[in-house]
Amino acid sequence: MSAQAVTVVILDREYAVACTPEEKPGLVAAAAFLDARMREIRNNAKLVGLERIAVMAALNIAHESLQMRGELQQSGIDVAEELRKLNHKLDQALAAGAPRA
Repeated sequence: MSAQAVTVVILDREYAVACTPEEKPGLVAAAAFLDARMREIRNNAKLVGLERIAVMAALNIAHESLQMRGELQQSGIDVAEELRKLNHKLDQALAAGAPRA
């Protein structure tokens, strides 16, 4: 599929981002998440300047992501393997529910 321009709004500013139709829901959700985090930082820390707010949001999100990754590794969960298993189950369920010709 070809990429399309999707407009997202973050801190009342519009950004056009290219993505495929399949990626659009994830992009919109990510933009909403980032907007909420940036608003929270702006309101709580009284920071001014879009760049400072964006850097703080990025650092917070990266920190949380790394913490989660570490926790998953410590628990012995192989996320990639679990996703493969889930995809296999979905494929089986879809195949079982497909009309037969």
